[in-house]
Amino acid sequence: MATLIDTPNIDDRDGFYQDLLAAHGGLDESQSHALNARLVLILANHIGNQQVLGEALDLAKNTGPA
Repeated sequence: MATLIDTPNIDDRDGFYQDLLAAHGGLDESQSHALNARLVLILANHIGNQQVLGEALDLAKNTGPA
């Protein structure tokens, strides 16, 4: 049974964040939202497990500002 990994698990978190910001460079707000949506769908497809995806959705909904 797969479960969501909710502890830091990216080898180079700062490097990934830099790449993510660079990917948004030059995009307007609409393009930036579209890029985020495509990235979410690509990563969701990679995960492929509905239970894990549900856990991720719950975590995203219940953390950070309302």
